[in-house]
Amino acid sequence: MLNSDSKEQIISKFQTHEGDNGSAPVQIALITERITYLTEHLKQNRKDFHSRKGLIQLVSQRKKLLAYLKKTDLNLFEKTVKELGIRA
Repeated sequence: MLNSDSKEQIISKFQTHEGDNGSAPVQIALITERITYLTEHLKQNRKDFHSRKGLIQLVSQRKKLLAYLKKTDLNLFEKTVKELGIRA
């Protein structure tokens, strides 16, 4: 999972201004890290259906945040997607 050091790194990389830890790009980046972790977990634990449900919920939440960001700030959306290397 995410420890506080890696979480702080992600927040500092994607924050839009000082003290920002809840904007859409930050949330998308944190969710993407959790998705990556859960994907690796599920490769080794194929029958863990509770984690699979959580993964599906995280993907849905990220999708909604990406749609919101695309609607409000297209340049920031493109930058975020490019830095994270995800499809949108």
